[in-house]
Amino acid sequence: MKTEYSVSGMTCEHCVASVKQEVSKIDGVNTVDVDLSSGLVTVESESAIDAEAVAAAIDEAGYELSDSPAAP
Repeated sequence: MKTEYSVSGMTCEHCVASVKQEVSKIDGVNTVDVDLSSGLVTVESESAIDAEAVAAAIDEAGYELSDSPAAP
């Protein structure tokens, strides 16, 4: 299952690494891909991931979920 989220405030590769690290800690997450230019975070998992857990992880990284999940 692939879900996209829009994240605001990311400006550099450090931001990307922080978001990847925090979101990867969520149980059930297989991979996390971050597109810095668009602010899209793509989460792949075996089953649906709680959007609140993703929002909390992104907040922990120091950024804000701007849309949950992003429109395709």
